[in-house]
Amino acid sequence: MVAHAKEWKRAVDHLWSAQPLDYAQAARLAAEIARSAEASLQRAAAQALPSLRGACLKGADRSAREVARRRLSALRDVLHALDAPRFGKRSHAALTPQEHHRRLLGLPSGRPLIGAEIKEAYKRAAKKLHPDAGGNARDFHALATACDALMREI
Repeated sequence: MVAHAKEWKRAVDHLWSAQPLDYAQAARLAAEIARSAEASLQRAAAQALPSLRGACLKGADRSAREVARRRLSALRDVLHALDAPRFGKRSHAALTPQEHHRRLLGLPSGRPLIGAEIKEAYKRAAKKLHPDAGGNARDFHALATACDALMREI
């Protein structure tokens, strides 16, 4: 993570909560962030900077200030995403096949299952994942495979 990210995050949150928003201070902060080493921060700050500078002008109308506020919001989101926990496929890699099947069907892990419970969960999930209901064939096939595997285990 970038060394100054915590300071920048705190400063952006302070600016964001202030009424009215100090666009000049936000523009200075965005200019500082635009010089960072993190590519995502550079992009977000570079996109926000012209809008923030435009909102600083005396003749800036309400729509210019709204655009600047949205751009600052995007910059704020990028700053908060830097230290947010990351979720994705890597976290599922450690799942056993049974845990993966249970997760596909929306069944709890760590307790024995009965056949009726598995069938009910299958029907509930199939209503969402069936190709005729807007799902795709690959996901529906994985669901059917999960149901079969769990049924064989009981």
